[in-house]
Amino acid sequence: MSYVIGIDLGTSAVKALLIDKEGVVRGEASRAYPLFHEHSGWSEQKPDDWVEGTIEALKELSSSTGINAADIEGMSFSGQMHGLVLLDGEGNPVRNAILWNDTRTTAQCREIERTLGDKLLGITRNPALEGFTLPKILWVRQNEPQAFEQAKLFVLPKDYVRYRLTGELHMDYSDAAGTLLLDVAGKQWSNDVLAAFDLPASFCPALVESHGLVGTLLPAVAERAGLQASVKVFAGGADNACGAIGAGILSEGLTLSSIGTSGVILNYENDKDADFAGKVHFFNHGKENAFYAMGVTLAAGYSLSWFKNTFAAGESFNQMLEGVGEVKPGAGGLLFTPYLVGERTPHADAQIRASFIGVDGSHTRIDFARAVMEGITFSLNESVDLFRKAGKKIETVISIGGGAQNPVWLQMQADIFNATVVALENEQGPGLGAAMLAAYGCGWFPSLDACADQFVKRGASYEPNADAVETYAGLFRIYQQVYEQTRGLNEALAAYRN
Repeated sequence: MSYVIGIDLGTSAVKALLIDKEGVVRGEASRAYPLFHEHSGWSEQKPDDWVEGTIEALKELSSSTGINAADIEGMSFSGQMHGLVLLDGEGNPVRNAILWNDTRTTAQCREIERTLGDKLLGITRNPALEGFTLPKILWVRQNEPQAFEQAKLFVLPKDYVRYRLTGELHMDYSDAAGTLLLDVAGKQWSNDVLAAFDLPASFCPALVESHGLVGTLLPAVAERAGLQASVKVFAGGADNACGAIGAGILSEGLTLSSIGTSGVILNYENDKDADFAGKVHFFNHGKENAFYAMGVTLAAGYSLSWFKNTFAAGESFNQMLEGVGEVKPGAGGLLFTPYLVGERTPHADAQIRASFIGVDGSHTRIDFARAVMEGITFSLNESVDLFRKAGKKIETVISIGGGAQNPVWLQMQADIFNATVVALENEQGPGLGAAMLAAYGCGWFPSLDACADQFVKRGASYEPNADAVETYAGLFRIYQQVYEQTRGLNEALAAYRN
């Protein structure tokens, strides 16, 4: 029996999966690492913490499963997007990594918009947002010139880990698409963007496909991890691209709904010229010569976690949601907007904040819980609505994450999206997608699609209920009015938050 390993480098922990040729998970291990918030809005990590965590997870995986190390053929990666790792001429980080959820770069985003104008969306296909990589590069150059002077190359988080495991420096297209430095349709670093900000081409690593072979394990790393140095290492992809692969989103007509801390609606796209006018993200897929469009809800599962911690502390989610299925769609006229930390799609507004609207004396805690679930799903439906208005068919939605753990929420998604919603039997998220890239790279399958046929196993399916669809369609139109109606009030209240 042969095996591959999928490594998912997340924001709070790294997780490694051992998977056989049938797509069965034969072992898993994880290691957490700290986040550093030195100032308000800052979010950093030490790149070498990722490396140590990854090697320790691999060591546990190889020692606890009883698998012969010689049977492990390959490994690949999924990684948190956008994080900036600056390397000196010796390949060492010059400072901590600045992460995707760091918000210090608003001024740099405005600078990018002024400098590039219409070229920004034409080349990078995405607006300048604080999470992306180029604004972070400019911030370091402007605020830490000594550190920037040492920097000779930048990479993203998973690329640094892979470099330390193999000694080879590369970046795949799906992760590069989130830097604001890539010509997304042309699949090359943009000379126009680099020139506009006086960055040399040598500042960017070599580009490679997500399933591309980039090396093997360094002997010292292999010994520490309990693996053989002959293990083939493949580039891997951005977490959302790998999440899409792991859910089988590999052809037109398939859409992903992912409800984690944040929420994502991701739609497969073949056409490199598809134009969403910057209202949603447009990135290269981990599948070669494919793309995806993606809308983001910043506080999806986080909204429900906040509600539980605030109003149901000490209870499990199941206890808190007991009876939620008995509450009729619309929660008795109670509406929630999940803007706890601002919003991304379709508003890209860091100042807007959440609200409950329509509260009356008849509402109980379970009505509020239902309203929170509906509000999160309405926010995701903003992206579904944008895709449909752009002419895309949203017919089958694969649901993963917290929203796929509750049958009531799965049915709610079917009713609000007005689409068939499908859960997975073997959901492993981006880690599975990373393992699939390794399996395809090792030659186990002729294509990623064939790999998905074997590895991705669909579970229960939920069809939209006509009456609920009609109710939610009316509520969604009201939901869409709330942002404009409350934006001014939120701006006025911002001064009182601290």
